Amino acid sequence: MSIKIIATGSALPEKSLTNTELAELVETNDEWIKSRTGISSRHVCTDETISDLAASAAAKALAKSGLKVEDIDLILCSTISGDYTTPSLSCIVGLRLGAKCPAIDLNAACAGFTYALDVAAAYIETKRAKNVLIVSAEMMSKHIDWTDRNTCVLFGDGAGAAIVTEGNALKYMHILAEPNIPFLYLEGKTGNSPFYKHNVKEGYLKMDGQEVFKFAVTMIEKEVKAAVEALGITKDDIDYYILHQANKRILLTAQDRLKEPESKFPSNIHETGNMSSATIPVLLDQLLVAGKIKKGDTLFMSAFGAGLTAGSCVMVWE
Repeated sequence: MSIKIIATGSALPEKSLTNTELAELVETNDEWIKSRTGISSRHVCTDETISDLAASAAAKALAKSGLKVEDIDLILCSTISGDYTTPSLSCIVGLRLGAKCPAIDLNAACAGFTYALDVAAAYIETKRAKNVLIVSAEMMSKHIDWTDRNTCVLFGDGAGAAIVTEGNALKYMHILAEPNIPFLYLEGKTGNSPFYKHNVKEGYLKMDGQEVFKFAVTMIEKEVKAAVEALGITKDDIDYYILHQANKRILLTAQDRLKEPESKFPSNIHETGNMSSATIPVLLDQLLVAGKIKKGDTLFMSAFGAGLTAGSCVMVWE
């Protein structure tokens, strides 16, 4: 027994922040950003909360699925932080939907959606759940230093959702971690305990772009090779590479190394930026809405992020 995705949904903040507008905040310009990242604009929250985006994406996926909220057996949210430290974002989504099932948050950074798929598969294949709602929701705008042009130009906010149930679509799944902190990290709050000796205040996202780039392109190449060998297929059998939208340069380098046509690498980074774990489900939803993914298409999905974490899967769309 395997799993399949029967419905998706996505939600983006109303505000689209262009490179020109961003140049009013930090020393940069449209050409500099586009040439290095491929990004022209990104959505950022103003009145919306991360809970709003997550609940909206979830409600859209549920409406498309034909299921009732009572049919959902588990809610999984991948996020690096919800509106509350506790309760979890998944509990907030459950409250908004009126769900009565267990709800769990997981943090695998940008690889969160693939990690959540792996957890969903484990629950479904062991008969502990039949229908699982996955929501990947991130508000990166609250974690970056808006005076640092090396990071603030990259990220955006958004949420994507998928409803997973029993099926035969999933053919391959692999999640991994190569623990390393300095390349990409975000310090957490330490409070004001008079006894705690590590006086670290909440900071901003820090990233070594070159090291993350090397990890990403190497990982994608290795993961594709491992997947096709495990399945006994070739790269020709893959219709779309749905990759984490971190940087257009990463996508182009991966494409070049794999020697695959650009048409197989759909992208929305030019208008969304890097939405961490939300990038793959948002892109997947947009492709489905546009009718670009058809029954029988073979999808390779892969993401990488802080940890360093990574996750990949192959699905034959049902």
